[in-house]
Amino acid sequence: MAKDYDGGGEKMSELSGLYALWNREFKVYLRERSRIVSAVISPLLWLFVFGVGLGSEVNVGNLNYQTYIYPGIIAMTMIFSSIFYGANVVWDKRLDFLKEVLVAPIRRSTAFFGKVLGGVTDSLIQASIIVVLAPLLGVSYALSFAIVYIILFIMLIGLVSVGLIIGSWMESPEGFSMLGSFVTFPLFFLSGALFPIGNLPAWLSAITVVNPVTYGVDALRGLMLGTYHFGLIIDFVVLVIFAGAVMILGTLSFRRMKI
Repeated sequence: MAKDYDGGGEKMSELSGLYALWNREFKVYLRERSRIVSAVISPLLWLFVFGVGLGSEVNVGNLNYQTYIYPGIIAMTMIFSSIFYGANVVWDKRLDFLKEVLVAPIRRSTAFFGKVLGGVTDSLIQASIIVVLAPLLGVSYALSFAIVYIILFIMLIGLVSVGLIIGSWMESPEGFSMLGSFVTFPLFFLSGALFPIGNLPAWLSAITVVNPVTYGVDALRGLMLGTYHFGLIIDFVVLVIFAGAVMILGTLSFRRMKI
């Protein structure tokens, strides 16, 4: 009986630690109202300024260019908010908060998952602001609204994990910013968020195919506009594999992280 009790207590400790980390990240996000405002302003600037400017010269089938890039703008919001969320790890190291977390009686994998859930929640709130504005801008959902959120959730797990992995490697915010930018811009620009990927040169097509964000953009564009390049099943499978792989790498990174 003692063993069963101890196992149950350890399980509750892990769950309590997971919740505490998620709750802390969520409260920190709510205090930073500027992030919520920028989550709306920045994507809309891209949509209207870039969409209108380039849209006057670009023809994407029967779709308005602004409508076409709308799923890509949602993906952009997720990429930047998720990857740069990893900077919190760098600051937590400097403030010794992470040291307190990692010496607590919870596994490092639990600490990583708690951070992931916190980052996913923060980024999902930002993405949701853009998602719910879609009908006001003439973008409808060809399929279930719930499926859109499933895709967003899986995609965010992968992207937040990437940000946390980078954060676990870096010792300074400046170093994180440099490496984070090096990762985010290719993920965004080479995802087909701003252009069709059907007629690209072979070398560029090869790069977009290995970019996991490409499949997230394709899934969102198909669910919102009804036009797929790969198909929803392929998009879903690739995103799940991507999320699972980087979560494993993230767990290993946290276990080896020095503070």
